[in-house]
Amino acid sequence: MTVMTRELKASYAFVERNFNLSKRYWGWEVAFMVYSIAGAMAVTLIGRDQDSPRLILSLMIGATFWNYLSVVFSVVAEQISWERWEGTLEYTMMAPVRRVSQLLGSTLFAIMWGLIHTTVVLITLILFFGIDLSNADFLSAGVLMLVGSLSIIGIGMMAAALPLLWVERGDQMVFVIQSLLLLISGVYYSVTILPGWMQAIAALSPATYILDGVRLALIDGVPITQMGGHLLPLAVMAVVFIPLGVWVFGWAERYAKRTGKLKRVG
Repeated sequence: MTVMTRELKASYAFVERNFNLSKRYWGWEVAFMVYSIAGAMAVTLIGRDQDSPRLILSLMIGATFWNYLSVVFSVVAEQISWERWEGTLEYTMMAPVRRVSQLLGSTLFAIMWGLIHTTVVLITLILFFGIDLSNADFLSAGVLMLVGSLSIIGIGMMAAALPLLWVERGDQMVFVIQSLLLLISGVYYSVTILPGWMQAIAALSPATYILDGVRLALIDGVPITQMGGHLLPLAVMAVVFIPLGVWVFGWAERYAKRTGKLKRVG
């Protein structure tokens, strides 16, 4: 068995383990799904109240695809918290598995689970509001989501290190990062209405380019060949954030082992 084959099997083991965890806590998964659908419908109803078809589409896309990004971010960023809740953190970190394999497995699960979650939300909204997406360019939207997911995953890896560094407050800090991404990334409004200094920060958020690009693809049917201004920043962020995320996580792991924080549960 080659090294690559062995590591891919190790990554798949983490994918399977995370799916099993989701099945074990299926009640919470259903609750989160209902909450996501209700939240997306509530936001989209603002557009119906204004009797603006374009606003309805814009809000629907913002709510739906932010749901995808937040699921992907949360799954990657909360992997240390999951291990602590299960009481397996020390065993996982001491297992003879490359950390890259663990992160790859968590990443694959995050993308698959995010797609499942978001597909349910999107279908529900389309059926409820009777939205016409016949003019949409789904290929363009899909490519943007794929490339953008890599950037979000890199940020999630860095955020996942926080519970290793600060046992009591790390989870709260992860939630703060997610909240700030929601604020600056134009989920429900254009970033152009933000103060200048916030727009500068928004330019560093991958979600800004993802959401704006997906709106152009699904509302105006803009093809992928005209999405260079969105794809290039996302590709650069992915190339920077993923290696940086792996390095930060590895450094935090070594720090936690050296200071005995793996054993702590609260």
